[in-house]
Amino acid sequence: VQLQASGGGLVQAGGSLRLSCEAPGGIFSRYEMGWFRQAPGKERDFVAAISGSGYDTWYADSVKGRFTISRDNALKTVYLQMNKLKPEDTAVYYCAATLRIISNKEGDYDYWGQGTQVTVSS
Repeated sequence: VQLQASGGGLVQAGGSLRLSCEAPGGIFSRYEMGWFRQAPGKERDFVAAISGSGYDTWYADSVKGRFTISRDNALKTVYLQMNKLKPEDTAVYYCAATLRIISNKEGDYDYWGQGTQVTVSS
């Protein structure tokens, strides 16, 4: 399945952005979806994940209470609503898909989008 992430940009600290990731091929509801991010010079880290049904979600501690992952299976799109953004949220954000169980591990995901840059200024 091909993933197409969008919605990144430049925002001031305290602001909000919503990322989208479309998966036009395949049976979207079968895929558990995740968001990861990679800051310059750092490893790619888990941000959030959501089950195929949308009922189960999982967040990294660093974003809990500020970010919300959701999905619209009819539109074959997963979203990441990011509020109260901080400079340390600056990174390239990637969406990923897996047919396995919802996971926070990068290696459990088989399909990756191209990434979208999020820059938070102080």
